[in-house]
Amino acid sequence: MKIEIKTFNELTPLELYQILELRNNVFVVEQNCAYLDTDGCDQKAHHLLIWDDEVLAAYARTIKPGVKYETSSIGRVVVHTKYRDLKLGHLLMEHAVKAVKKLYNTNTITISAQAHLQRFYSKHGFETVSDEYMEDDIPHVKMVRY
Repeated sequence: MKIEIKTFNELTPLELYQILELRNNVFVVEQNCAYLDTDGCDQKAHHLLIWDDEVLAAYARTIKPGVKYETSSIGRVVVHTKYRDLKLGHLLMEHAVKAVKKLYNTNTITISAQAHLQRFYSKHGFETVSDEYMEDDIPHVKMVRY
């Protein structure tokens, strides 16, 4: 596995296509949720990619403070269906947290997590700080890592 982090402008057209394809396959098709994935934040984000040769196996984006939240954030955390048995989600989050610390010089990270994934994110130091709310017809909670 190869792990990379790139700005939007460093992504090749093929890499951007693969990111959007993975996000749409999971968040729109698999989760049966029609929503606008392209939210204007990709251009301001750093993109964390985990590759298995030419296949994008896992992806997340990190965003500096003041863009989505007052704090930095991690979002669009996704693992390709064929790679879920390898626990790449944990590797992805470890690298995303390290990237936030290095890139934005902060330890405080806010996420909007699907409610059923609270235990997963809590293993990475995130604490639930809100009641459940609906986001794109899926229950979510706000979580913060201090």
